[in-house]
Amino acid sequence: MVADCGVREARAAVRAAYEAFCRWREVSAKERSSLLRKWYNLMIQNKDDLARIITAESGKPLKEAHGEILYSAFFLEWFSEEARRVYGDIIYTPAKDRRALVLKQPVGVAAVITPWNFPSAMITRKVGAALAAGCTVVVKPAEDTPFSALALAEILLHHAANSVKRVSMELGGLAPFIVFDSANVDQAVAGAMASKFRNTGQTCVCSNQFLVQRGIHDAFVKAFAEAMKKNLRVGNGFEEGTTQGPLINEKAVEKVEKQVNDAVSKGATVVTGGKRHQLGKNFFEPTLLCNVTQDMLCTHEETFGPLAPVIKFDTEEEAIAIANAADVGLAGYFYSQDPAQIWRVAEQLEVGMVGVNEGLISSVECPFGGVKQSGLGREGSKYGIDEYLELKYVCYGGL
Repeated sequence: MVADCGVREARAAVRAAYEAFCRWREVSAKERSSLLRKWYNLMIQNKDDLARIITAESGKPLKEAHGEILYSAFFLEWFSEEARRVYGDIIYTPAKDRRALVLKQPVGVAAVITPWNFPSAMITRKVGAALAAGCTVVVKPAEDTPFSALALAEILLHHAANSVKRVSMELGGLAPFIVFDSANVDQAVAGAMASKFRNTGQTCVCSNQFLVQRGIHDAFVKAFAEAMKKNLRVGNGFEEGTTQGPLINEKAVEKVEKQVNDAVSKGATVVTGGKRHQLGKNFFEPTLLCNVTQDMLCTHEETFGPLAPVIKFDTEEEAIAIANAADVGLAGYFYSQDPAQIWRVAEQLEVGMVGVNEGLISSVECPFGGVKQSGLGREGSKYGIDEYLELKYVCYGGL
């Protein structure tokens, strides 16, 4: 059973979190670190049950769900260590009898709304940082996947004196995947498969449009289509061998279908896939389109599904212009063997994260976040804890 909470309950949760904050901020960094480590251990002990909950409520293949639980737990492990490293500064001033101190203090109660596509990892990535900083949290999980959040909280309630929850906003992107003529085709296809079809294309860093230079275009499209047919299997997430589960709901399927139909009506060619899957209303075939142009919906709307549209380009400048035309900038990918080009493109792409000859970029140790309309701040890494800390300057005179 899932609680149906409204404004009154939300306010009560914030009040309770603030009361807990007044005590939690006084807990030593060492103890906060120890408690986060215990939560990490509990997740590892319960990883199979937690993974099955994710698959049951979202349809994600069980293998991917297991991967998400480990990824989730690693954030708790990481921030259990970062809790001990919230350092300030001492600044020497021009006056001999004065010292300036910079302290870092927790901001208070954190409220975050988490998305459904990674219902466990999107909680621990935020909650781990907030608790490590000394904040308390109120978590509002996605309506489509509430049980993973409840399971995480239940583990804490059974093993700890207090349960603290937090809420996070996850903003999207329109990730370009650029393949230059100098790229290794096999490596680029492997990266495209990893970047596009994880979680059935339902991640905020999934490649949304594939920009392929004219000289390598045909070879890439041919190899990409072959890899899709060979390696992607649509099915029940609990069945071994399934790589593509259902989309989160029928509305998501309708969006993919609309983008495919729009592209085809404007001249795009379906290389493989292109329609709903026979398994049911929430399934869609992994789809590859070529002859795609910039006036098509799939090039300027985030798909969040198993659709890979390919745009042919001629010059590096053209590819950069297409990639940077979006008002969002979360992630971008490109494949090239030209060292000078690699540095140029990495610096020019207007995104917060860049994968160079790599299709999987998310890592506990590295900062996750975007630019433009993809959001503010960073999660994960040593920078993730800064979102929950305030800087305080103390001027100490009369020394």
